[in-house]
Amino acid sequence: MDGTQLDTAPHAGAPDRAATINLLGVKVSALNLPEAVRRIEDAVVRRERGYVCVAGAHGLVDCQGDPTLREAFNNALLVTPDGMPLVWELRRQGHAEAGRVYGPDLMLALIERGQLNGLRHYLYGATPGTLAKLEAALTRKSPRARIVGSYSPPFRPLTETEEADVARRINAAAPDLVWVGLSAPKQERWMARMRHRLEAPVLLGVGAAFDFHAGNVRQAPARLQRAGLEWAFRLAAEPRRLWRRYLRVVPRYLALLALQRTGLRRFPDPGSQPPA
Repeated sequence: MDGTQLDTAPHAGAPDRAATINLLGVKVSALNLPEAVRRIEDAVVRRERGYVCVAGAHGLVDCQGDPTLREAFNNALLVTPDGMPLVWELRRQGHAEAGRVYGPDLMLALIERGQLNGLRHYLYGATPGTLAKLEAALTRKSPRARIVGSYSPPFRPLTETEEADVARRINAAAPDLVWVGLSAPKQERWMARMRHRLEAPVLLGVGAAFDFHAGNVRQAPARLQRAGLEWAFRLAAEPRRLWRRYLRVVPRYLALLALQRTGLRRFPDPGSQPPA
């Protein structure tokens, strides 16, 4: 193998936890992309099992009426600010270095870094055709990336027997990172449910990153992403599929945030619950 071997021996001492804020009852991590990459690599080195949720306003709104989903977020190793509204709130609360940890960017950064430290990657989700295009695109950008397996699940809930088979497949491939592209909130539920069955240190739910990197869906220009207008670009590209979601999510997120800021509504305290 080219590059430096990843040190996978257990490291002594408690891991350094990222600072968080309580945003609508969800424990959102105060991070930027380089810091998220560092913390995930450190979890792999420690063989510390956890999962990473990349959160936008959509995920936080969905948590409001779903305590099980909120628990899945709050048990995560990291809940990264995938959307600019979350970054703005982190900065408003004093975390000036916070930046967007966008799922597609996080995926590229860790796969590129993995060429140097021997990270092993597994791809779970999407269709067989999308997985083939995704793996080809990733290895074009990072020729020494170690993608050790992939699996396209059926578009229905898995049976207990099927979930056990999935766990055996993934564990047999011995990845360090399992990339999950099931869309939200399916991927958060899947990671929380499967975490105890999988030996890989870190699972990462990156949703649309699979379709973006496979070339199935066009990403918003960087200037629109920085302005927090990616949702408008995606709505214009797929109006029939997305208009109901954004009509529900955008006004509700703004209203809930206003209630939290003014103290007119109290949201559950995610506390200092350790990662599952």
